Amino acid sequence: MSDSAEHQPGIRITPNGPYLVRDTPLARRREVHSEHGEPLTWQTVEHVETRDVYALCRCGQSSAKPFCDGTHAKSGFDGTETADRAPYRERARVMTGTGVVVADDRSLCEHAGFCGNRLTNVWELMGGSATQDSTARAQVIAMVERCPSGALTYRLDTAGEDVEPDLRPSIGVVDDGPLWVSGGVRVETSDGQVLETRNRVTLCRCGASKNKPYCDGTHRDIGFRDSAVPG
Repeated sequence: MSDSAEHQPGIRITPNGPYLVRDTPLARRREVHSEHGEPLTWQTVEHVETRDVYALCRCGQSSAKPFCDGTHAKSGFDGTETADRAPYRERARVMTGTGVVVADDRSLCEHAGFCGNRLTNVWELMGGSATQDSTARAQVIAMVERCPSGALTYRLDTAGEDVEPDLRPSIGVVDDGPLWVSGGVRVETSDGQVLETRNRVTLCRCGASKNKPYCDGTHRDIGFRDSAVPG
């Protein structure tokens, strides 16, 4: 961490190397799906024991996932961070319904799929008059609150504040997917800047995102697996 944050809980991105984490709990998290393959909710399957400071793999090639084993140095991993650092609200598209206002920043999406099901999705529900029905509003809110990346957020009215789920500071290792950072954990870039602190964000750990440090869903395209090194 930088001098001012040396002893604060949080994450520091190292140049072409791992995430250095201080005083932040780590757990393994898994999507729960319906019989139709639709994501429904999240399940914490294991709380992982760590030291006060630990290193998480960012290149996707460690044989000790989710922890770093130094493979990034041998493989020539390029971890250059290319994500837009402007505030979320400057990038997000706003959709206004009845009793709910949804903001959507596609650049943060990791394609977890909680924003839709086999019948509808957030955009369809917000695009017409559906939210005049409180049942549809509740469905929109439930979908948005389960979005791990925070690409989707909601307010109850245009002038209101974002309503966020009450998430404790933690890092969730998603099966074969990103690091789900929740609860307003501080993230410092490799050049010493602090990213906008948010309640939900997903960080790439397959090494192939084109929007580093954020996950952009590429782990699915390359077949990233926790138990194997991508080919």
